[in-house]
Amino acid sequence: MKLEKPPGVRQAGEKTMFEKLGSVVEKYEDLTKKVADPEIIANQSVWQKYMKEMGEMEPIVEKYKEYSQAKEELEFAKQMLEDESDEEMREMAKEEVSEQEDNLETLTKELKILLIPKDPNDDKNVIMEIRGGAGGDEAALFAADLLRMYTRYAERHGFKTEILSMNEIGIGGVKEADMLIKGKGAFSRLKFESGVHRVQRVPETETSGRIHTSTATVAVLPEVEDVEVHIDPNDVKVDVYRASGNGGQCVNTTDSAVRMTHLPTGIVVTCQDEKSQIKNREKAMKVLKARVYDKMQQEQNAKIASERRDQVGTGDRSERIRTYNYPQGRVSDHRIGLTLYKLDQIMDGDLDEIIDALNADDQARKMNEF
Repeated sequence: MKLEKPPGVRQAGEKTMFEKLGSVVEKYEDLTKKVADPEIIANQSVWQKYMKEMGEMEPIVEKYKEYSQAKEELEFAKQMLEDESDEEMREMAKEEVSEQEDNLETLTKELKILLIPKDPNDDKNVIMEIRGGAGGDEAALFAADLLRMYTRYAERHGFKTEILSMNEIGIGGVKEADMLIKGKGAFSRLKFESGVHRVQRVPETETSGRIHTSTATVAVLPEVEDVEVHIDPNDVKVDVYRASGNGGQCVNTTDSAVRMTHLPTGIVVTCQDEKSQIKNREKAMKVLKARVYDKMQQEQNAKIASERRDQVGTGDRSERIRTYNYPQGRVSDHRIGLTLYKLDQIMDGDLDEIIDALNADDQARKMNEF
């Protein structure tokens, strides 16, 4: 397929876009030849890999075919407008030119979206860490509310959840909790939830009716496979101890609780939810791998150019991203200036409007890079 570039003078960003498009088309054509090669067909693992790559490129190539067809029709209409003397035919040509110009503009935007590099973690499961922040018991109660909110959100989308670790307080609050959310695309939906969440409300224990402000932190980590991050067993210090419940109540008479310390990074993970030490070890290692992988990504992101550090996807754990105001029934996401007066629905897991807006904002920022 010959790559036809857009007519007229292009902006520098457009040129970059069509250069990227050219690379995709060329690679697609190369893969088309490879998957038809008998030697490659005989090697099923390689053949499947190439077929998967082609499948990912195919929407771009098909959209480009639409673009090429619209461009040809625009050129034909312009030529007819130039050559035709009949006024009625000229009017038809003018309408066709206007229609195809609008069509080309739409197709160009769609191509830009398709060319945005996909986050390699988007299809992964999520390990979500929720921690009570400033505000004492009220912060722990808010952390429990967030845990329920994300659990309900997962249920709405058919994702499965599993508590990996949880440290509760006696009044129904949560000091810290680690939850696994399993389902294709879980990370793509939840990756912008990382940061400081703030609540403004009158605590149940407040007798004077004063509004308190408390916080909780959320970290969203992609679950990783062994091939993506290798942890040397010699780099992990493992301590075992007896699990305890609220108020020091013993819930196990054996050393089933596990604390893992990753010596190179200083990351510490504890797990005591299961009565079996083996199961606690498995859960702790799952969280440890995710945290080490996340640390590696954070260090890589720190190298990103300063003009891009204000983007939604920086994942800055200290950034206050959202406020939940109970007296006004309002939720405000400070990164995109979105305010919704549907707090009850949101706390019940109806987060799609916020998440869709965050994804759209991220997409728009990336499109501006073309």
